Amino acid sequence: MGLLDKLKGAKGKVGGKVAEHGEQIEGGLDKAAGFINDKTGGKYADKIEGATDKAKDALGKLDEDGDAGGGTPGAPPNA
Repeated sequence: MGLLDKLKGAKGKVGGKVAEHGEQIEGGLDKAAGFINDKTGGKYADKIEGATDKAKDALGKLDEDGDAGGGTPGAPPNA
């Protein structure tokens, strides 16, 4: 098994965990963003919100890829 195969397998495992715990992860992102926003007095609220949104989008992509068994649309799940 090559390095690329191992990375694809790891990506699938992470996607599975995101599917299981996605709401908790997003809640943690929101909580962290709120904490940082409070500590900075809202000075960077737009940047914090943008970064949080990008992180949530990345989670969504991991979830989709994990459910597809490796990320290639239409490909059969990995055995």
